[in-house]
Amino acid sequence: MNAAIIGQMAVSGALMGLVYALIAYGFQLTFATSKSINFGQGELVMISAFFSLTLTNLGFPYWAMVPGGLLFGALMGLVVERGGVRLALEQKSEGWILLSIIIGLFFFSAAENIWGRDDRPFPTPISADPIHILGVDITRLELSVAVGVFAIMGLIELFKRRTLLGKAFEAVSADRDAAELMGISSTRTVMLSYGLSGSVAALAGILVSPITTVGPTMASALILKAFSVAVVAGLDSGFGVVLVGMFLGVLESLASFYLGSGWREAPGLILLILALALRPNGVFGKATIRKV
Repeated sequence: MNAAIIGQMAVSGALMGLVYALIAYGFQLTFATSKSINFGQGELVMISAFFSLTLTNLGFPYWAMVPGGLLFGALMGLVVERGGVRLALEQKSEGWILLSIIIGLFFFSAAENIWGRDDRPFPTPISADPIHILGVDITRLELSVAVGVFAIMGLIELFKRRTLLGKAFEAVSADRDAAELMGISSTRTVMLSYGLSGSVAALAGILVSPITTVGPTMASALILKAFSVAVVAGLDSGFGVVLVGMFLGVLESLASFYLGSGWREAPGLILLILALALRPNGVFGKATIRKV
């Protein structure tokens, strides 16, 4: 087998894996503050992509469409927090699991009724012409995925470490009860985490849509892979999701080539099963210490 072909598939798969990592990072943001995740995150990716496409069709330039899409994603994340998570957390129940799924289904139904069931192309000013780098062809569109993923993750991590609001985020993540005693509102911090998670989902939709298409089912496969990445890396692993996401993307690409496209989903499921069986806290996760 030509090494250049294998290298090409590995690079393309790794870049696609960054999208899984970005969605998984959204899971981490909400889990850090509330120990809950949005099981409708895939629908957030999808509906934010549709909204961004609508802005483009209305004549908004790309530089204005992107922040508009991110703001919409943040608002939808707040809708999930207010409608499906807050009450369940106050009652210390696991009802947020079902409620987040229900809200996701509502987003799916709304998208079908507003934009229809057909997949649509997502126009972008970024060229799809390949660039030859070290024997591998990479398109500017694929490079934009890497730039977007690292940019938003880096900015959020910088925000968490360098701003007062970000330090409150970290305090609630470390110990919610202690943070409350110090005058930090855990409710507002959880709202912030869901807003950031919604923006992350929106950016994932904007980045992946020009490569695939925009449709109601566009995120159904993405979300399972992203969840696998989050669990395998660990829901408190930080940038560990990047390494696992890229690794999964490479495995998928090679499995599709050697075994056929029908086996493309297998690596993510196998990694998820192994992680749950052998290392429930994730490869980069921290061991849970329980006081007796």
